[in-house]
Amino acid sequence: MRPSKVDRGDLAFTLAVALVALLPRVFVAVAWAREPVWDGHYYHFGATRIAAGLGYSEDVMIHGQAVWKPWCHYPVGLSGFLGLVYKIFGSGIIVAPVVNAILGALTVAVVHRLARYYLSENRARVAAGIAALHPGLIVYSAVVMTEPLAALLLTSAALVAALFGPRWLGAVATGVVLGLATLVRPTTLLAAPLLALMGPRPWWKALARAGIATALALLVVAPWTIRNCRVMDGCALVSTNGGWNLAIGALGDTGRFDTLRASDGCPIVTGQVQQDRCWGEVGRARIKADPVRWLGLVPKKLGHTFDHESFPIEYLREADPERWPEARRVAGRGLLTLFHRLLLVAAALSVVSFVSPKSRESAKQYAQWGLLLLVVGATTYGFADIRHPFFWLPTLMPLLALLPLPGRPLHGPVGRYLFALVAATALTHAVFFGDDRYHLVVTPVLCILAAGALRVGREAAAGANRG
Repeated sequence: MRPSKVDRGDLAFTLAVALVALLPRVFVAVAWAREPVWDGHYYHFGATRIAAGLGYSEDVMIHGQAVWKPWCHYPVGLSGFLGLVYKIFGSGIIVAPVVNAILGALTVAVVHRLARYYLSENRARVAAGIAALHPGLIVYSAVVMTEPLAALLLTSAALVAALFGPRWLGAVATGVVLGLATLVRPTTLLAAPLLALMGPRPWWKALARAGIATALALLVVAPWTIRNCRVMDGCALVSTNGGWNLAIGALGDTGRFDTLRASDGCPIVTGQVQQDRCWGEVGRARIKADPVRWLGLVPKKLGHTFDHESFPIEYLREADPERWPEARRVAGRGLLTLFHRLLLVAAALSVVSFVSPKSRESAKQYAQWGLLLLVVGATTYGFADIRHPFFWLPTLMPLLALLPLPGRPLHGPVGRYLFALVAATALTHAVFFGDDRYHLVVTPVLCILAAGALRVGREAAAGANRG
């Protein structure tokens, strides 16, 4: 899909909304930046080692001497990117958060340009405005984690695909961007095959483009994979936390992160790759032994992923407890969670087309009103139930978008791809384990879908046919 006309005013809005997004993000980055904690500590430490020319590694003491030891447990992408930044600007505490602020503003600009291939001009501006003022995305500027960079690369890949349209060069360029995203967050590789949904018929050409994009993404990752095979105790595509995460999701009862211990099944560890393979075998064995139990954990996993938004506040509180007393912590979590839930509701309404009560086409009225009641019912259930199960909205949303109901919105190539990204995120964390930070990668996608809520038929057709 391609905007029929790109004028200076439209591009000026892209720049303006990016600047609007940048200001609160820079404020948060500077005011709230503290020593990175949790996984952020390792990303930051890895970046300082790379900046110092020591590679992705650490020094371990063996017989009283420091010995260089390579890493690949965590994905290298963020540390590699920050390592380059640290090499230029130093590794001060505020450097990574300020970089996050810039990445967040760029993501808002990409959201606006991508939305122009899916929505009307005004609705695209609404999408960018939601992304610019999203409190969770703003607060996340102070959090040194992979999500801001991963979200920018994921949405940029979709924009590149939309810009090039059916041209083969687009598959190549998109594959390169997704390859970089895979180095930041390995599950992003799942987005490459989904590009087939953006290709025009015949389907074999669309599948071929998706295949080219997937191959190019793997080609970008290949040098790092070769490095792992050379310096680690075995080969690993990007990182060695896949088996680890599978075991966490299979052994635990909570559906979220739990610490693995040697007594859980891997008492002897000879290296990071061997450890990951061991945990992968343990996870698969547990799933095979009781698949019903494992499937029963899926609602819990999706609940932890989509029901609330608390990770940014908890991260900042861990980094600076005095700044986040209990009352402020609860208020912060409440604000972020409320905005997130309302965004989910609005995004779910993107599958519903507004049909005027005066319309004489009763089939369209009944079908779309039925969808509207379904979304309203799921929303009411989410707010009323003590567990607040909002995960049903992003889980059902991609399925509802596929229903061939009368009067449905015409989502077009970009819309199909956006819904598929939400579905892929839900499926990934249904398999592994859930945490609310994982939905932040597709939050920009949800902003675009939310801006498309309750489009009228004419708007829907215009958005779907653009390009």
